[in-house]
Amino acid sequence: MFIKSYTKYNKTTGERYWVYKLCEGYRKNGTICHRIIISLGRLEELPQAEAKRKLAIRIEELIIGGGCILTTSKFETKIEELAHQYYKEIIDKKKYDVKNKNEEWEIVNLKTLNHKDGQDIGAEWLCKQTYDQLGISDFLRREGWSKENISLAATHIISRAVYPASELKTVSFIKENSAVCEVTDFDKDILTKDLLYGISHKLYSVKDKLENYLSTKTNELFDLEDKILLFDLTNTYYEGSMRRSKKAKYGRSKEKRNDAKLVVLAAVINREGFLKYSNVFAGNMSDCKTLQIIIDALSVKTSFTGRKPIIVIDAGIATDGNLIMLRKKEYDYVCVSRSSMKEYYADIESRPIEIKDKKNQSIELLKVKVDEDDDNYLWVKSDAKAVKENSMNGKLSQRFEESIENINYGISKKGGTKKLGKIYERLGRLKQKYPSIHKYYDIIVTDNSQGIATGVSIKRKESEDAIHESGVYLLRTSLDLQDEQTFWKIYNIIREIEYTFRTLKTDLDLRPIYHKTDVASMAHLHLGLLAYWLVATIRYQLKQTGYNHDWSEIVRTMNTQKCVTTSVKNIRDEIISIRKCTEPSENVEQIYDLLNYKYVPFVRKKSVVPPAHFFKNENSQPQIITDG
Repeated sequence: MFIKSYTKYNKTTGERYWVYKLCEGYRKNGTICHRIIISLGRLEELPQAEAKRKLAIRIEELIIGGGCILTTSKFETKIEELAHQYYKEIIDKKKYDVKNKNEEWEIVNLKTLNHKDGQDIGAEWLCKQTYDQLGISDFLRREGWSKENISLAATHIISRAVYPASELKTVSFIKENSAVCEVTDFDKDILTKDLLYGISHKLYSVKDKLENYLSTKTNELFDLEDKILLFDLTNTYYEGSMRRSKKAKYGRSKEKRNDAKLVVLAAVINREGFLKYSNVFAGNMSDCKTLQIIIDALSVKTSFTGRKPIIVIDAGIATDGNLIMLRKKEYDYVCVSRSSMKEYYADIESRPIEIKDKKNQSIELLKVKVDEDDDNYLWVKSDAKAVKENSMNGKLSQRFEESIENINYGISKKGGTKKLGKIYERLGRLKQKYPSIHKYYDIIVTDNSQGIATGVSIKRKESEDAIHESGVYLLRTSLDLQDEQTFWKIYNIIREIEYTFRTLKTDLDLRPIYHKTDVASMAHLHLGLLAYWLVATIRYQLKQTGYNHDWSEIVRTMNTQKCVTTSVKNIRDEIISIRKCTEPSENVEQIYDLLNYKYVPFVRKKSVVPPAHFFKNENSQPQIITDG
């Protein structure tokens, strides 16, 4: 059913106006015709075209459902009111053959009852409504994409968000486990891994345009202003040699995979967790060299209001050169200072304050001064960080001491390394391997005055500095912040980008990369970022209501909602099949309600297949009746 508009002319007033009628389509002699069911008048209560479309859908739902109020409806109150008004008029005037509840009764053989094609639909339907909320299909349509490619793109992006896997495994997931094609309207029978590869590349071809669009769209949807932007980098490694790659290079792996080539993913997000800009650099790109490239791109990636945003970066990127560059480009910044811990002194106008983190652990804050520096500094001491650092240092100290013992054992062993020059070379390499540990030890080498070492021993320095520095670091900013807690809170927002990278690499399977070419790798990474847009949009809206579960838990909860086909044979030997979604559990319903989403993508799909003897005549066809 649909609503059709007609123009009217008032001869008395000379006014031209629109009226609307509820219609349905039918086919006659191969020609599609329209039948008017009921007149709806001017519909001045619903000025928007989308509202009229929802009204037609709601009236059809009421007709199919026998006039009951369906729990799937999330329409505005006015649409619901009008739908029931016109539905009653259709019933009273007998304008449509509406079945009552008794007509739905069938005498069936319960022994033939069968359930099949049980597939997940909860997480897929959740992501599809978010996908539509972001208007990605509308964007692709404006780019000239075909309907089939738009549906395929939605299928692939939603599948990556729900079940991140290779294209081959994704095809199996869609065909065997998921009802995603029923919400994206793509024919899963023709789906292949090559189609998924192709659509990934096609999506990557519009990366910059789509990223800009989504950045602007989320700002408009949620009234965001990008006052604070977070910049950080991560890397992901390849499972393969990648000999011909221009991007894959050996570098410092955050996953300690120094045997594998890497690429570096740079991301800028706002404080709400939405991506503003992303780029992929070669694996050997230094962290500090990427900032200017990103900053130069920000002006077209963000919606500045009045002043430029505050840039929040970590210590690895906060070099003196980068901070000078930010000041020249008139960006304020907050970062971890790379200055020596001995180059500061307490601000006499400030007093230490103590706050608690989310785990109720103590954090001490104090404003400090640094000579010949106009920036403001905040001294931070975290008990939790101290425990972690002491634990790490304990492990490193143990390994350092074991390495010294190995060198000493080689001196005493027959055939071991004994030459004094070689011993000092081994000690130099050991110091290079443990730069933060060796400074707390005195290393003593003894020899026989003939160039042959006789022993190596170590003695731990009696220093309080190591204990004092544990859990302590300095925050630095160009802002004139008088409140220590505000200073701390601005920097602490960087935890959001840490969660972003954790979601991308773990929940959305960006690590490792199995593709063999640069183009395929970039398309793979971009697809993960598109899936992250869905995740970030869902989590942001839920967090505004106090619902703070991570993405993997949300998917697990939503996967309790299934789509099942139930078939049974009636007294006339007809096989009645009904495809319907299960009712959402209390937890699933809670998520839908918090997001103001519909509970199911369709009411039901019903088909009736006559008994086999009806098909003896070659011209006969099975009777298929679909509703919902």
